Amino acid sequence: MLALPTLLLSLDMSVLHLAVPHLAADLRPSSTELLWIIDVYGFMIAGFLVTMGTLGDRVGRRKLLMIGGAAFGLASIVAACATSPEMLIAARAVLGIAGATLMPSTLALISNMFQDAKQRGTAIAVWMSCFMGGMVIGPVLGGVLLEHFQWGSVFLMAVPVMVLLLATAPKLLPEYRDAAAGRLDLASVVLSLGAILPFVYALKEIAKDGVSVVTLVVLAVGVAVGVVFVRRQRALADPMLDLGLFRVRAFSAAASIMLVGALTMGGVFLLVSQYLQMVAGLSAAEAGLRLVPQAGAVVVGSMIAPRLARRWRPEFVLGFGMLIAAGGIVLFTQADGPGGVAFVVVGMSIAGFGMGPQGVLCTEMVVNSVPPQRAGAASAMSETSAEFGIAMGIAVFGSIGTAVYRDRISVPAGVPADAAALATDSMAGALQASNALPATLADEVLTTARDSFTSGLHTVAWIGAALVVVFAVAGMIALRGSRPETAAEPTPVLQNS
Repeated sequence: MLALPTLLLSLDMSVLHLAVPHLAADLRPSSTELLWIIDVYGFMIAGFLVTMGTLGDRVGRRKLLMIGGAAFGLASIVAACATSPEMLIAARAVLGIAGATLMPSTLALISNMFQDAKQRGTAIAVWMSCFMGGMVIGPVLGGVLLEHFQWGSVFLMAVPVMVLLLATAPKLLPEYRDAAAGRLDLASVVLSLGAILPFVYALKEIAKDGVSVVTLVVLAVGVAVGVVFVRRQRALADPMLDLGLFRVRAFSAAASIMLVGALTMGGVFLLVSQYLQMVAGLSAAEAGLRLVPQAGAVVVGSMIAPRLARRWRPEFVLGFGMLIAAGGIVLFTQADGPGGVAFVVVGMSIAGFGMGPQGVLCTEMVVNSVPPQRAGAASAMSETSAEFGIAMGIAVFGSIGTAVYRDRISVPAGVPADAAALATDSMAGALQASNALPATLADEVLTTARDSFTSGLHTVAWIGAALVVVFAVAGMIALRGSRPETAAEPTPVLQNS
């Protein structure tokens, strides 16, 4: 039962990347709007995860899970019927808020239902594998849907899953809440969003138009609000974000590693999925099939991680896995235009296998570092690191890839001004522009566009691999000899109905 929401979230995340060319052709978003469509979901999840984690501790984790599931299903229907980029961005934002209720609720329920450390580790591995299983199913199922139906069909997959969750959760899941939890601080909720969203907006605008006074002011506002948010959390008797958790070495190190791993894989996956379709010319179904080995490798890496961690120290299993992942990412730099599919597929599979232990072991470290009463907040902060990392990866690496593309592309002489503007904006724009050009000129535009996009992929791969290596080494050092440092706290209220 707890696997359903995680399976759903990964499905929704993976199939959208495949749908990008289709919705880009239909809705014709700008490059900035396209990035918002892709990652506003992740940023809203990141912005609301801590809020929903602490809210679940107060109102009940099963209740919050069901409320979020219902909202997610309804928002999915709206997203499927979107008729403009703005409508789809808004629907994706609501999906993100609803999705923020699902991950911390399921992980917190696992931490409460499985008190034995070994059983809890196995449960978390299964939970993470189900999340990655959605990555396996998503590209295949999404590819089939995109071959036969409009892009909106990928969102409708969420509806039957949510119906099943709402029908079975009251009978199969117990209810947990913290009787000693205080009131939710609404000012902290507003401040957390006020810190995250201006930062994201400034980043996207800088990538699109360069540095300006407006973007610098917006960025400064985000930083200032973030400082106010941190100070408020320190002053509150019952803060929304318990900054004291970061004094636990295992918690802070694991959360940081999850952030960097998710940032790298989220950004790289975006460019790889677009490369397979826009550069290599594969259909959505063909691209989905080529992403299956990577997702399957992640599942294998996730499932064997607990066994390896019982034989060797967890931090070494984690660190060496990340080094393997970095090697896989480096293979992307060998992809040369449309003929580099093999390097990309093998590289993604190696990277997925190496990153598999990270999700399981870091999540287990976070959950084990706090008492059960704080599981909701800790789980939310853990998922915030992962979701915010994915969203930041899409924004940062997507912006880097776009910047390299625009710097490298050289539109041939004779291309009309409007088509040239489309081609220099993004790879999706180049594909649109080529449809209205003579065959010879269209081939020239697509050749330079594909080469430019591939250069962006190479740049992102080198940066991502370097980040992973640095944090692999730092993580092994920071986590060496760390142990959970928890304190006894009151027993939570357990309700079986």
